[in-house]
This record gives sequence, C-alpha cells and structure tokens, in this order.
Amino acid sequence: MTEDSKKNYRRHGSRYRARRRAADILYEAENRDVDPVQLVAERIELARDRDNAVAPVAEYTRAIVSGVADELDTIDEKIERFLSTDWELHRIPAVDRAILRVSTWELLFNPDIPTATAVVEGVELASEYSHDAAPPYVHAVLDDIAQSRSESSPLDVAGDADADEVADAGAEAADTAESEAAGHAPQD
Repeated sequence: MTEDSKKNYRRHGSRYRARRRAADILYEAENRDVDPVQLVAERIELARDRDNAVAPVAEYTRAIVSGVADELDTIDEKIERFLSTDWELHRIPAVDRAILRVSTWELLFNPDIPTATAVVEGVELASEYSHDAAPPYVHAVLDDIAQSRSESSPLDVAGDADADEVADAGAEAADTAESEAAGHAPQD
C-alpha cells in the first residue's frame, strides 16, 4: 500500500463509504427503474450468503437511501432550484444526480452531519466518480443549498416572526439564490 493510498484510506471512514454505497444504489435504482429501498433490501438478503460476494449494507447507507426515497421530491426541487437556468435535473449525468441527492439529504434532513462535511464529501464523490466538470458545479449547488438552509434557519428558530415576514424573507432569499446560482451546471 502506497503512502497516498494509506492517507486516503484513513481519510475515507465508514460514513464516506456509506455515502458512496448510497450513491451507487441510487444510481443503480434509477438506471434499472426500481425502488432504491427495495434494492437495499435485496442487497441485505444477498449479503447474508457469503457465496454471493455482496458486501453488507451499512446502517447509514440504509438511512440515506430510505431518506432520499422518502424526500425525493423535496430534494429534487431544492437541487433544481440551484442549477443553472439552462439546466434541468434530468439533463445532468445520473451519477451526479445520485451524489447531489445524497448530499442534499444530509444537508436538509440529517442534522447530525455538519454542513461542511456534507458539501465536501459530495464534492469528493463527484471527483471520484464523475467527469472533471462535475466537482465545481456539485460544489456550487451544494453550497447554495447549504446557504439557503442557513438563511432560513433564523426565521424558523425565531418563532415570533409572522407568516408574512417568513414568506417575504423566503421569497427574497430565493431571488438572491437564483441570481447567484446562474451558471451552476455542467458545461456541454
């Protein structure tokens, strides 16, 4: 094992591997047009027999896949909101969609994962699995999602803001985010 591979091995812990496996499963499920939760169940069953040579599915992988499946519409809407106006989610590579979905789920629905970790790990997955143009736009989209989440948090926590103030602030944040997000998509 080389020194670089030792360094990468230490750097990529069990959560990174769970994210990678979740992205793989989401990618496969989309390409096969099957339910990703059912695909996880199949993998769990196959892993019980050592002759199948299927690795066990980590609990965190299950949580991600289940979470993405449960919140897919919300996740996809959030991703599309921050893609360039010239791009739609179905036009980006499937592997990038899977990675963005994993990281967006972590940003929006898993408060145990630090924002920076969700963004950096998503970019790392894009660097590992996608084309050279993917990491910059994956980073831009995830960063915008993270910022939009943190921009809305003070109003959510305040509790004393009325519905009109929340709606006005949300609309203003959306306008700002859309103008900043122009160009956040892969180039042809």
